[in-house]
Amino acid sequence: MLRERVAEDIYVFTSELYLQATASAILTPEGSVIIDTLPFPQETREMLRFVNRRSQAPIRYLVLTHFQPDHSYGACLIDGELVAHERCRRILEKHGDQLLEEDRLQNPELCEVSIRLPEMVFDRGSLTLHVGQKTITLMHTPGNTSDGVSAYVKEDKVLFAGDLVMPVPFIVNGDHEVMRQSLRKIQELQLDNIVQGHGDVLLRGEIPEAIDTSIRYLDTIEKEVWRRVERGIPKGNLRRLSIERCHKSRIPLNGLAEELHQANLAHLYDVVLGQAQQTLNGAAILSE
Repeated sequence: MLRERVAEDIYVFTSELYLQATASAILTPEGSVIIDTLPFPQETREMLRFVNRRSQAPIRYLVLTHFQPDHSYGACLIDGELVAHERCRRILEKHGDQLLEEDRLQNPELCEVSIRLPEMVFDRGSLTLHVGQKTITLMHTPGNTSDGVSAYVKEDKVLFAGDLVMPVPFIVNGDHEVMRQSLRKIQELQLDNIVQGHGDVLLRGEIPEAIDTSIRYLDTIEKEVWRRVERGIPKGNLRRLSIERCHKSRIPLNGLAEELHQANLAHLYDVVLGQAQQTLNGAAILSE
């Protein structure tokens, strides 16, 4: 696990075991706020040991940016009130145990993990936490998943964006149109840092380009996939559409960005094909 300090009392922890997933800690004399957990128990425990060495104050809140296991499985190991979007609670309540059972077959170290449901949730608008001198506003920013949340620390101008912001946008479990809206929403914030759900922390000078290229990436893959579907070009042809042609790099995430990109294309092809078929069926019905 790697550790990085992004403000006087804000630390980011990055997994070396799974896709550079991140978790973070905001430390104040009145208590700490943890944003997400790390994928495996040993990593989350290492993060907690650091937090306990640096601060004698209790953990007040644990915020989940979304339900996915690489960000939520450590919740059972952390004290403090668990906070998330209402949809996160619903998803974990309905599917969490099944997901965990399947993951345990591949990763026996998850045997000690149990699903913990959020105790404090919000649905519409935003939710603001006040801890010490910190004002932490939670905003619903779906796109990668329907329950996505970003946490904005007003005093430090730091945004914990979860998987909304990654080196390459990932839409396989989400919605590319909704993601575009959420990216435009965070463009309006005054930011010194963005903590991505995976990958390096973005600095102030990097943020505008990172968000702009993410929106351009989504625009490009949508345009290219629609063109292929309309021309009847088979799905396999998408392998020729490299990530570089879509305004992103294959270098981040230890080279896995291209793999995520190809998964995006395959998913979007199925979505677009379904939309095209619905349009044709609707037109056929109207012509009868």
